[in-house]
Amino acid sequence: MTIKDLAAQTGYSLGTVSRVLNHQPHVSEQAREIILRAAEESGFQLNSNAKQLKQQHGTSILAICKSHQNELFDELLVSIQARIAGGPHPLTVDYIDENENEVQRAVQLCREKKPLGVLFLGGNQENFRKDFPKIEQPCVLVTSSAAELSFDNLSSVSSDDVLAAKMAIRHLVELGHRKIVVIGGSRQTSDAARLRYRGCLEAFRECDISFDEELDYETSRFTYLAGYHAAQALLERNRAFTALFAMSDVMAIGAIRALNDAGKRVPEDVSVMGLDGLTIGEYTVPRLTTVVQDVEDLAERSLELLRCCIEDRGSACHEIVPITLQSKESTQRIR
Repeated sequence: MTIKDLAAQTGYSLGTVSRVLNHQPHVSEQAREIILRAAEESGFQLNSNAKQLKQQHGTSILAICKSHQNELFDELLVSIQARIAGGPHPLTVDYIDENENEVQRAVQLCREKKPLGVLFLGGNQENFRKDFPKIEQPCVLVTSSAAELSFDNLSSVSSDDVLAAKMAIRHLVELGHRKIVVIGGSRQTSDAARLRYRGCLEAFRECDISFDEELDYETSRFTYLAGYHAAQALLERNRAFTALFAMSDVMAIGAIRALNDAGKRVPEDVSVMGLDGLTIGEYTVPRLTTVVQDVEDLAERSLELLRCCIEDRGSACHEIVPITLQSKESTQRIR
């Protein structure tokens, strides 16, 4: 029996079961009694591999952040740090460029720092296929799914990127827009960009909207400045469009500035839609319409999965957190 079996048997979450078995606080007496009784009756024992892992490695959690300027990752790290603060496992954060190989970097740092576990903020599946077998620590890929990779020590917590992009495009179509352009990341280096692009194409086909993949899509890094330049590039092509979807809020905010500098009003002339749900979108002028990823949920589920993988060393888990669409001031129905 594994800790997951015990959780299923008692009806409590993996995190609650883990805290009880490790004699940690913040658990009700009723839950503690039920879980300990079930563990005793089933003869459950914590996996000795987890104890050996703690002896062979340090106590820190390593986070590989695949961007120097991705504000979604910044908000995630703040939430993760708040949950780890004061606990036995300090957080070590390593920032790399969004085009670098995050797995090769993790291999190097695992040899040098010997962390107890690793969180990957952003990733590329090809990098994991090539280099991840060199890592023995439990790992969680955050914001991208690792379900197709089938590594026993790699779990993931992510949003449905295909659905998020489809929600964005469908919202613009429902507002009457049929000339829509897209700003997004490199599909070669970013799984999120690749999947969001697929969602865009599916939505365009389903809504019978024409989309020229060469002229209506501009590749951009996930920064304000890159979003600004991408919107400029789209404007310079002299293709009329009434709506712009950016695959991240920071790209969208940069695009709004570029549109304003070009004499275009948002949303009167061009509706702009983002994706992430960053706090800053509440304070832009206009407030940003966006598809929201729940940062707190992503952080909580990622840490709980990593904690359970460290302690149990069982099979990997892959979770999808809900997303929501928030219609604000940067989009409007076309006249």
